[in-house]
Amino acid sequence: MIAVIALAVGVIAGIFINPDVPLWLQPYLPIAVIAALDSVFGGIRARLDRKFDDKQFVISFISNVLIAALIVYLGDQLGVGSQLSTGVVVVLGIRIFSNAAAIRRHLFSA
Repeated sequence: MIAVIALAVGVIAGIFINPDVPLWLQPYLPIAVIAALDSVFGGIRARLDRKFDDKQFVISFISNVLIAALIVYLGDQLGVGSQLSTGVVVVLGIRIFSNAAAIRRHLFSA
């Protein structure tokens, strides 16, 4: 329940405060959000499978975001940032949809 309240407070604060993302951070934010969503869906799947571990979730969440941002940063430094960004989005997207399918199968017993 605390997490739901914290999420609601964060969304409301984000709407009313209207934070500005620095220009240097803008290329990495969408990738970080997709990496975070991958971790969240993986956590939901693990919870439904009764294999959830909070330490593993936090480590997965942080490492997914950092590794995805690092890959995009290296791509920018090498001049192929858009290609590596696309690769990260495709890989994480496949994982998100795989976890979503497993969640759906678990919830609907299909």
